[in-house]
Amino acid sequence: MRLLKGVVDIAQKYQCTICGYIYDPENGDADSGAKPGTTFEDLPDDWFCPQCGAPKADFEKVL
Repeated sequence: MRLLKGVVDIAQKYQCTICGYIYDPENGDADSGAKPGTTFEDLPDDWFCPQCGAPKADFEKVL
C-alpha cells in the first residue's frame, strides 16, 4: 500500500477467487451503483461479483 502525505492509496484491487474478476476501485462497478473511487471495503456487504455472482467474502486482496 502506498502512502502519499498521509493519504492511503485507494487503488487496492481485489480478485474473485471463483472466476478471477478483479474489482478495481478506480473503475468502480457501474452495474451495482459503485462509483469510481469506491474502495472494496466501502462496497455493501451484499455486493457480489458482477461476473459470476460470488459474494464479497470470496474476494482476496491483489498483492
